[in-house]
Amino acid sequence: MAHRSDIAFSTAVKRAQTERGSRSIYERKMLRRDWPDTIDADLADFIRARDSAYLGTASTSGQPYIQHRGGPPGFIRVLDEHTLAFADYSGNRQYISVGNLSENDRAFLFLMDYESRRRVKLWGTARFVENDAALVERVRDPDYPADVERVLLFRVLAWDVNCPSHITPRTAATSEGTSHE
Repeated sequence: MAHRSDIAFSTAVKRAQTERGSRSIYERKMLRRDWPDTIDADLADFIRARDSAYLGTASTSGQPYIQHRGGPPGFIRVLDEHTLAFADYSGNRQYISVGNLSENDRAFLFLMDYESRRRVKLWGTARFVENDAALVERVRDPDYPADVERVLLFRVLAWDVNCPSHITPRTAATSEGTSHE
């Protein structure tokens, strides 16, 4: 039986889980509740409170890349029950995520709340949209003076909340240190 968790639990992962004794635990969990693929109210609230995220992409050859994205809380917009978006401002001009997503639309968002020791993993597909003024207006921060170069649209295929183990609680010293990337 296929589960949304299969997006992360590939055949090789399931084999490793079986060899190490955890596969049966995950099989039982998935029978009770598979990973959601829709953004519910709790997840939407969690996302709106984040001022930081990590975006994972990979090239066609599988070379992974992780990029930090940040902004004021709510910089990631919930557009509907399956779609997230955020403004993409100019950065280091390497365009690794842009290039990766042009050839491989699989993407991953990792959201962390250090203070509450909660992390959310979101698997999905993503694409950059350019030259869409209406979409830019939905996601841009009116208090940030830079021009939006493009918008990242992220379609959620599955998400999961990790346990709080090994998360060192941290609190923000000030919100003035937050920057856009």
